[in-house]
Amino acid sequence: MSTTVNDKIKQTVTENDVVLYMKGTPIFPQCGFSSTVVQIFDYLGVNYESVNVLEDPEIRQGIKDYNNWPTIPQIFIKGEFMGGCDIMREMFETGELKTMLADKAIEMSN
Repeated sequence: MSTTVNDKIKQTVTENDVVLYMKGTPIFPQCGFSSTVVQIFDYLGVNYESVNVLEDPEIRQGIKDYNNWPTIPQIFIKGEFMGGCDIMREMFETGELKTMLADKAIEMSN
């Protein structure tokens, strides 16, 4: 992974409270897993930055290398890698996600 890709990823995850690396966009997700995370964030009313990995092959591979995590989507909260769709879904279903977002002072409208 080139330093510039790594630096770009690091900058994105540190400058935004919530970042979703996904396939597609929040308006038009290109995979079911990305769509699920978008639905969770939308339901909670969380503002987040999204990065469409399909637009840039270097970012698509770079985010996998950055975390040593092989799948997309990938979610970061306050610069910390949280995991992918399954982890977000489980945290949402148990209420843990809403509690953690509140603890980290992430605004939610729901």
